[in-house]
Amino acid sequence: MKKFWALFFIFWPVVALYVCWIAPSRGWWFPSKPMSSLGHQIDGLFYLILFIVALTFIATQAVMGYALWRGATKKSTEKAMFSHGSHKLEIIWTIVPSFILVFISLTQLEVLANIRVISKFPDEARRAPIAEVMARQFEWRIRYPKPGTTLATEAQSGDLYYVNELHVPVSQPVMVNLRTQDVQHAFFSPKLRVKQDAVPGLIIPIWFEVEKAGEYELVCAELCGWGHYKMKARIVAGSEASVQKYMTDLEAAQNEDGVADAPAETEE
Repeated sequence: MKKFWALFFIFWPVVALYVCWIAPSRGWWFPSKPMSSLGHQIDGLFYLILFIVALTFIATQAVMGYALWRGATKKSTEKAMFSHGSHKLEIIWTIVPSFILVFISLTQLEVLANIRVISKFPDEARRAPIAEVMARQFEWRIRYPKPGTTLATEAQSGDLYYVNELHVPVSQPVMVNLRTQDVQHAFFSPKLRVKQDAVPGLIIPIWFEVEKAGEYELVCAELCGWGHYKMKARIVAGSEASVQKYMTDLEAAQNEDGVADAPAETEE
């Protein structure tokens, strides 16, 4: 019976490793490969940490499995070994994790700076934010600057508005200003690996560069009330020409007064 329980507790770590091994091919992993330039850096950090954790898991489970099997197969006449601890081991398992944490902290500094530090943003994105994204219960309100102008902090005459659809050019760094009208929300696009809290009273810049044209889900990742589950939008990435056409059409629709132009009079 001792061997059964030893094998039982050895079996489940092996199952866990197997499931993690086959997860990417079964679609149990990320929603897709990263579709933004920053996404590759973020995934790189994730896999670095995953590698360290996996090695630690395998080592600790191997030691535990050995101890279980050794205890299950040891003769009952053998005396157990008693220990009052080891200062050397305590120093080792304190210093080693400390070095690992420092290594991870130093490794992620550049990626974090690229995401959070405005001076690290691409110049073309920082100079001309493409839109303001205003989060509110329970939608995303997009404000674009009037074509031919730059985005102002506050709404200006001629600004263009739409709800739950943000259009950006592909293969080009873009920046949006994130705000919230009420409670705290979170701007999250899983495939782009973009995630940023919207904090009341703050205007928070976000930049990203979509690598492939298409539509990308935008959701709120902060519990913000009863309608949190339906606070969904989409980021539409297309060519520069398609974005300009969208803005032109949006301006025409917004300025439509519902009165048809009178037909031109013809001379008889």
